[in-house]
Amino acid sequence: MKPSARKSPACKFWRPAASALLLAFGMAGAANAVDLTVYTAVETEDLKRYAAALNRDHPDINIKWVRGTTGVITSRLLAERNSRRADVVWGLAATSLLALKSAGITLPYRPAGIANLDPKFYDRASPPNWVGMNARVSAVCYNTAEGKKLELRAPRSWKDLTRPAYEGLIAMPNPVSSAAGYLDVSAWIQMFGETAGWDYMDALHENIARYTDSGSQPCTLVASGELPIGISHAHHAARLKTRGAAIEVIIPSEFAGWEVDAAAIVRGTGKLEAAKRLLDWAVSGRAMRVYNQTNAIVASKGAARPVRNFPPEARSKLIENDFEFAAKNRARILEKWKSLFDPEPKEE
Repeated sequence: MKPSARKSPACKFWRPAASALLLAFGMAGAANAVDLTVYTAVETEDLKRYAAALNRDHPDINIKWVRGTTGVITSRLLAERNSRRADVVWGLAATSLLALKSAGITLPYRPAGIANLDPKFYDRASPPNWVGMNARVSAVCYNTAEGKKLELRAPRSWKDLTRPAYEGLIAMPNPVSSAAGYLDVSAWIQMFGETAGWDYMDALHENIARYTDSGSQPCTLVASGELPIGISHAHHAARLKTRGAAIEVIIPSEFAGWEVDAAAIVRGTGKLEAAKRLLDWAVSGRAMRVYNQTNAIVASKGAARPVRNFPPEARSKLIENDFEFAAKNRARILEKWKSLFDPEPKEE
């Protein structure tokens, strides 16, 4: 298998990953509150809700949020391993946190309430290095209006996305910068097998118009009518459909890849007690209710309630995800993906 020699539509749309951003949500705590620096990859809209709920329950903690894509935040933490700046990581892919664990960057901690979590949603070590918040499930967004105009049938499976009729009509997240992109790549390799997985991605690449920096962007492009098909998060797709977008949210018939949004303490923090209080809250029933407003699958056993327009069949389609495999092979897989499919920088 060789990289595509043609000028792929992906090259045309390439933009580099954004740098991490400092975010302030105007929530000043008590004068004697402890300051914590928290790195996160949670979508900005959701982060505002999470932060507001946390601050209502913990006015004793002032947080400086540093937000970026999963790739940016993971790379930043690895680069800072000898000069730690973060106290806590909250809302980063479990596979990234396992890589950080291997690098000695996270600190084991067993938060109060962990017994209420599904064991799939926290680290196997005892005490665990990370604990889960909610599942991020892969789905396909299909713009019904644009599909009708183009006389396209809606894709119903992963294999459908390789049809010649979809050439140049699909967006998917770049796995180098996006946890959503990597969870798809990892799931295809795990479920199709190593050789067949890469063959599948080779065929899919022929139909990709754009590799996006974030996991939510493909479905946003589909909702706006810019492209008819996107591989994205099920929860983001459901939210856009609820707001009136002319889209169908499709869980592919074969399986659904998924990832855990998780939290961990950064080893070497000088604010350990406050960091522990934050992790205790992150797995609390209160936090799960906040996550469940947009995420239909949360870490607490039996805690999730249905979310409007989130496909109910998603849970039954989740793969038996080998997070250890995904973490240990992340660098190898991403390096190979870049060599085969990573679009060239846009020419000035």
